[in-house]
Amino acid sequence: MTPTANGQESTTNDSCVAAVTRRGILRVAAALAPGILLGQQNSSVLARRPADPRRMVRFPEKRELVLQTDRPPQLETPLHYFRQDLTPNDAFFVRWHLAGIPTQVDRCSFRLQIDGHVQRSLSLSLDDLRQRFPPASVIAIAQCSGNSRSLFKPRVAGAQWRHGAMGNARWTGVRLRDLLEAAGIRAGAVDVSFDGLDEPPLNSIPDLVKSLAVDHARSPDVLIAYEMNGEPLPMLNGFPLRLVVPGWYATYWVKALCHITVLDRAFDGYWMAKAYRIPNNAKGAEIPDHLATDTVPINRFTVRSIFVRPEPDEQLVIGRPYEIEGVAFDYGAGIHRVEVSLDNGLRWMDARLDPELGKYSFRRWRFRWSPPSRGQHQLLARATNNEGVGQPTQHWNRGGFMRTLIEDVQVNVV
Repeated sequence: MTPTANGQESTTNDSCVAAVTRRGILRVAAALAPGILLGQQNSSVLARRPADPRRMVRFPEKRELVLQTDRPPQLETPLHYFRQDLTPNDAFFVRWHLAGIPTQVDRCSFRLQIDGHVQRSLSLSLDDLRQRFPPASVIAIAQCSGNSRSLFKPRVAGAQWRHGAMGNARWTGVRLRDLLEAAGIRAGAVDVSFDGLDEPPLNSIPDLVKSLAVDHARSPDVLIAYEMNGEPLPMLNGFPLRLVVPGWYATYWVKALCHITVLDRAFDGYWMAKAYRIPNNAKGAEIPDHLATDTVPINRFTVRSIFVRPEPDEQLVIGRPYEIEGVAFDYGAGIHRVEVSLDNGLRWMDARLDPELGKYSFRRWRFRWSPPSRGQHQLLARATNNEGVGQPTQHWNRGGFMRTLIEDVQVNVV
């Protein structure tokens, strides 16, 4: 065993092997008995914020994150990390669907397979990807389809994320388009499917395979990433390769990507045909007593704006200037404006926007406020993108997907 950069153990049998120990993951899971809290919160960072009552755990390669489930790992990023433009790798949220996640990959023997409806099948090493294809980078948000699900009313089943099932990173790798051109897509191609190294624990559970239409797969923005914020991908975030589909939900961002198949038909696997479906309308919305019968696979982001400062129930001081801060984002059209209301939506005032980091990135916004009176105050924020799409006051679906409502935060003024 050797310590990693953050002091956690990983196996290094030779220079080819990258791993997090299964024993380390199981040790975390075993400790998750009632009343046990893993990891100490940094008091200097959290001093001005209310304590998060949810269970905090530390998995290999990660700081203390909010536990949703341990098998498979689902770990949520605490809100304060979004005060940084790029979410640190070791604070980046984790979402796996299948319990059989990879914990060790041999860099030297690993191959990315590309086959199917192509002129030539490819078997590419990690060195091949770096040396034979030009690198490309994009700053983009990975967001779980169910981010903020815990806020849906009526409540829906699934991991009860708050706003931390997302993260913003600079992804570097190769364009998927370049790999498909090297393989030579044959006429009549329809879809491209993507499979990772994770495995279902039982034969009755479908393998996680996702797909994109062939024209989308050829977009210059879609990457096969081998780096995240200038470093190799963490194992829990998809080492050694991850599909990056900017502006689309992270269900498509297949982790530990190992197999790409070009198809001459529409892909009909479980995770496209049955799971991650939304009502077939512009907002992906329905009402609880009248569920939609016409559904489509979830796809691009909605428009969102969330508060990152203050946090819920944070204490502010009457008359003392305070900079309210948040992040807004959409599917790639770009954020045009963010507005803040201090009177439950009666009046809206423009927030200041920081410079854009990229059309798929967080757009930070700020609003200066001096609380005029003591007691509880509710703050609202809404965003509008460059196509005029804003945020509604009502939105619900049975999956708890694609939250897009105007968000609020309650603060205490003393």
